[in-house]
Amino acid sequence: MRILILANSDIGLAKFRSELIEKLCRKHEVVIALPYGQLINSLTKFGCRFIPVEFNRRGKNPFADLLQLKKYARLIKENKPDIVLLYTIKPNIYGGLVCQKLGTPYIVNITGLGTAIENGGFLRLLSFTLYKFALRKASCVFFQNKTNHDLFINKGMVKTKTRVIPGSGVNLNTHSLEPYPSDESGIRFLFVGRIMKDKGIDELLAAITRIHDERKDVTADIVGWSDEDYAESLKKAESLGAIRFHGLQTDVHTFYKNCHCLVLPSYHEGTSNVVLEASSTGRPVITTRVPGCRETFEEGITGIGCSAKDTDSLIEAMNKFLSLTQEQRIRMGLNARAKMEKEFDRNIVIKAYEEEIDKIIKK
Repeated sequence: MRILILANSDIGLAKFRSELIEKLCRKHEVVIALPYGQLINSLTKFGCRFIPVEFNRRGKNPFADLLQLKKYARLIKENKPDIVLLYTIKPNIYGGLVCQKLGTPYIVNITGLGTAIENGGFLRLLSFTLYKFALRKASCVFFQNKTNHDLFINKGMVKTKTRVIPGSGVNLNTHSLEPYPSDESGIRFLFVGRIMKDKGIDELLAAITRIHDERKDVTADIVGWSDEDYAESLKKAESLGAIRFHGLQTDVHTFYKNCHCLVLPSYHEGTSNVVLEASSTGRPVITTRVPGCRETFEEGITGIGCSAKDTDSLIEAMNKFLSLTQEQRIRMGLNARAKMEKEFDRNIVIKAYEEEIDKIIKK
């Protein structure tokens, strides 16, 4: 059985789906097609074959998108996969359209709605319309939270089989439970993610700057690559001593291990992987009460919630965390780990994929 995987980057596959790819490679011939990246070798070591397919994942040029359709059509015709697995909006839509036309079974994963849909307007309408056509004949559509699932169902965008899965899940071994750090030398918050407006970076920089102005022992480490230009804002906050900017890092577990609390003031998520990873490490979280984040924590038990796009609400949540005793923070982190073990083990996601692939094979 030949399985083709279409995605927009090597980072997502390597960090969140490598366990699935490894398991599929034991039984099937697996081909991955996506832009080249530094983590490709970490995937091909499992035995899968890599085909470079370049495209601009954030581009809005309709002619470039038509070219993407042609690329996918040629790719699928030449490789003749028995099943295609699709991740992220452009592969979902254009890969789905091509699979329909060629009669190739495909499974879609709605990893999140994306900025185009969340921000509304013409792009939202266009995305919904394209999704409606792309999902028509999918063998199964996975959703990472129930809110997104219900939105697609209520708008009539998907009428085939659907399943809600716990995001991408978390590898409980990779992100093992770590001893909680001492607070004697201060409190270290942590942000991990793309540096962009929709991740709440404006609110985070404003909040940590104000808190650090009153408490010099409170700082934040910021880890991630810049999707948007925040160089000056980061430099200013760093010059004040409020943050330490580390850029993109291959080993994020060490940062989880050394922090006291993860902060993710995101505007929207499918299911936040960084919240799952920090929680699995035994760290409390502060995140927004939006779909994709609110499911990952329990208020006052594993973390603290705040409102999206609201600096004052974020400051209130961070100060609430700072008011906790060290024992309360440790207990919150242990509760977070227990929640991951019960609800978000990545093996749950892998099993769901195996079940749907087996159903296609039996047909």
